[in-house]
Amino acid sequence: MLILNNKKRVDVMLNHISISGVVNSFVPISRFNKGEANKIFEEVRETGFKIVLKNNSPACVLLTPETYEQMLETIENYRLFIEAEKRMENAKAEDFIPAEKAMQELGINVADLDGTDVELE
Repeated sequence: MLILNNKKRVDVMLNHISISGVVNSFVPISRFNKGEANKIFEEVRETGFKIVLKNNSPACVLLTPETYEQMLETIENYRLFIEAEKRMENAKAEDFIPAEKAMQELGINVADLDGTDVELE
């Protein structure tokens, strides 16, 4: 799990990606051959990503662990969203039950829920 401060930094970084930012993120692989790996990794920490070019073509993308984790989380959230949309499209009125009935079937009453915190992402 990301620390909130890192997550905010990743969100800000991802929201400010532009064409010029992508163009400036290109790193020729020859820089690695010249012993500049540590400097490149520092640049990745500052910008969130770099695109490594080999023979003027993208060979790989270097990401910070936070950026990579955020991307995986975004993909998973999107997959869940698509699944929920498919279920809603195929749902019929009889597929739903009122909250009161669900609580009754589960043996829960409103007093049980008082003081309970719910966190939605």
